[in-house]
Amino acid sequence: MAEEVQVGVFLTHQQPAGRDPVEALGEQLRLVRAARDGGLDSVFAGQHHLPESFSHIQPLPWLARLAAEAGEMRIGTGIHLLALHNPVDTAENFASLDAVTGGRSVFGVGLGYREVEYAAFGVPPEQKVKRFTENLRIVQELWSGEPVHADNPWCRLDGVRSTSLPHRTPPVWMAANSDGAVRRAARLGDTWMINPHATTATVRRQLDLFHAERAAAGREPVRELPLMREIYCAPTRDRALELARPHLARKYEVYADWGQDKVMPDRESFRSDYAELADDRFIVGSPQDCVDALLPWRDSLGVNHFILRTDWAGMPIDDALASLHRLATEVAPALRSS
Repeated sequence: MAEEVQVGVFLTHQQPAGRDPVEALGEQLRLVRAARDGGLDSVFAGQHHLPESFSHIQPLPWLARLAAEAGEMRIGTGIHLLALHNPVDTAENFASLDAVTGGRSVFGVGLGYREVEYAAFGVPPEQKVKRFTENLRIVQELWSGEPVHADNPWCRLDGVRSTSLPHRTPPVWMAANSDGAVRRAARLGDTWMINPHATTATVRRQLDLFHAERAAAGREPVRELPLMREIYCAPTRDRALELARPHLARKYEVYADWGQDKVMPDRESFRSDYAELADDRFIVGSPQDCVDALLPWRDSLGVNHFILRTDWAGMPIDDALASLHRLATEVAPALRSS
């Protein structure tokens, strides 16, 4: 395990459809600066294609832009939809991002789950695991600078060497929802990027699978275990619930429409009322409530990189900034303390 706990922010940059993208970008950059000035350690962005319910800036231009504002924060994807994209393009783009960030990038990858995305890229769903695994191999071999061979319908390489190399090889953080994907993350990734959707009980069970699979594959224990959580911090629990609930509830309605819960284990469903959905998933409350909810992840489960999402489509920027400020000044120091 890494010795120090790190705390970062996840900026999805999802916006209500039709919102002025320049205005939205300006607000998101205010969040980046607030995270930087508050001493947070990392900032992550996600990827979706054709997100009909939201507008969604793509992560590579977004991360390159925020790198100019991020100071010494690490910068990563949570996640890049690796199976959908050409691995040469991915390898060169993310090597370039690593150079832009001065070697502070994290390559977060995952399969995704939306059928519309796979249809748009012409990738049969039954081929996505094979394509994901092969693309990861190609990306990592291209980053090595050694000759790379591939003979696939979507990518053919005959001993080519890439000269577009990262400053430092980015760690591969692999997102996973199902038990099979968790085992795959143990074998292929540098760590499992724990999703924000599963309950603590589910994650605890899956961590046992993850560590056992990693040991069986002859891989060393992970040094870094990152966790994403939905969180809102206000002076009181009632105020936090008042400000966060409408936006969190709407986001998970969209996730249900997209089929996110179909890939969750243990028959979890997002077709629930807010109280049932929030139980053991969302952290909404006072600074002490937030600390009390997060510390067991550190002390019992070994999480040492918290990636906190406190901004959702439609939330006023001042409300998101207020929560972020409390997380940086009151919650993060408690998580970092011994």
